[in-house]
Amino acid sequence: MHGTLRLSRRGLLGGAAATAALCSMSALPAFAKPSGTMVASVFGGDYGDILRQSVDVAILAPVGVTVTQDISSTEARQTKLRTERQRRKSSMDVAVLADLDMYPMAKIGAFSAVSVENVPRIAAVIPALKKEFSVPQIFSYIAILYNPARIPTPPTSFADLWKPEYKGRVGISDNLHVAVSAVATLVAGGTTSDLSAGREKLLELKNQQQAKVFPSNEAIAAALKSEEIWITVNYVARAYSWRKAGVPITHAIAKEGAIPIAFEMAVPTNAANAEAGFAYLNAALEPAAQTAFAEKMGYLPTVTDANLPPELEKQIGLPESARENLVRLDNAYLMEHQAEILDFWNRSFKG
Repeated sequence: MHGTLRLSRRGLLGGAAATAALCSMSALPAFAKPSGTMVASVFGGDYGDILRQSVDVAILAPVGVTVTQDISSTEARQTKLRTERQRRKSSMDVAVLADLDMYPMAKIGAFSAVSVENVPRIAAVIPALKKEFSVPQIFSYIAILYNPARIPTPPTSFADLWKPEYKGRVGISDNLHVAVSAVATLVAGGTTSDLSAGREKLLELKNQQQAKVFPSNEAIAAALKSEEIWITVNYVARAYSWRKAGVPITHAIAKEGAIPIAFEMAVPTNAANAEAGFAYLNAALEPAAQTAFAEKMGYLPTVTDANLPPELEKQIGLPESARENLVRLDNAYLMEHQAEILDFWNRSFKG
């Protein structure tokens, strides 16, 4: 996750949040009323802070559920999920992962299925984001981020990164090797079910465009701010945070389509307090919790009944036409070929 923000507790814990607590819990079936303590394995920083205030404190605490956050990395969380599968009880009741990382965990049977019976708020989730073993909590999408002072005519295609006039001014985040490989593949006319189709375009980006690869998204932000680079591809949620921090940046949705990323929540099959875990998923889909992430971090709600202020919608929203043209990464392909994709990236593109 990204950014460093401090939230106002008063803003999240008012009457709307209290009402959300009652509505969220009353929607659960009588046999699944949560209680006791539970552990949510989540990301730290702003992400954990927003969850703590908008879900743990505002919705679950009033109905008698005490939430402990287990702050850890993606790799540590996946390791726990793998190693604890054979134990009687998991050390966590909820796991949060990006969609690409959630998929292989679901494939090994690490999670219980979700449905409107145990997570009633799923009925409000955008249909294209629904999954069988997890709920999409928040999402954003890959678009073209650029400096409007240096590039006054808005880009329209991912192919614009290969324009000669941007030679030496294109920046790429090493953290987004999968997304950038997908972008190159789309420009080459391929599909996200075979990213090898974009390898020649990646090499062109390196050799002809002299694209600069930065070690992190934070380094990309610094390069954009200093105008070392003018254009990149990244998540619109990051553009939102960077703009608030003074980076001269705006975004354009490429005609090839927006590439979504969702952060998802799931309940391990051997969760110690599964009822509280499912209640947590349900609470995270409440409009108040969803809009808290949009306002503070720029991530879009995954539910259809969380309405954003017009100005915020303008900055981070995804028009209906673009929602119909989402370009999804092929999770099955990526799980099988992730080592191969990374090897080409490190040896041929970066090397």
